Amino acid sequence: MAIERTYVMLKPGVMQRRVAGEILSRIEKKGLKIVAMKLMNIGRELAETHYAEHREKPFFGELAGYITSGPVLAMVIEGDNAVAAVRRLCGATKVDDALPGTIRGDYAMHTGMNIIHASDAVASAEREIALYFKKDEIISWKDGNEGWI
Repeated sequence: MAIERTYVMLKPGVMQRRVAGEILSRIEKKGLKIVAMKLMNIGRELAETHYAEHREKPFFGELAGYITSGPVLAMVIEGDNAVAAVRRLCGATKVDDALPGTIRGDYAMHTGMNIIHASDAVASAEREIALYFKKDEIISWKDGNEGWI
């Protein structure tokens, strides 16, 4: 078991459709813990910094525009192999490839508005968490079930 932290963002489409609770429930039912969470508006500069690796891609402007179009729910999730576990819950980035039962497969209609972001590696999770959270905003806690879930 490798306890990891990952960054997850529920994008404006989740907030507009009022399905944040359903998605949070999926994360928690998997046995993962929310150790930081905040509702926020993302400015253009932060959006471009977050998605800097996509700057030269044709969808960059649309992506940055989408996540700045309304509030997002930014989170730090902790648990066994959290990065891979959350990525499996999310499903494929391309909506047409996202299977039913995954978050994108059940809630997203368009790849450009795929409703959820999840870090793709421990290193990117660390970078993304630092963009959105101060160390004192992350609250690691024990629930007595570690290793049982």
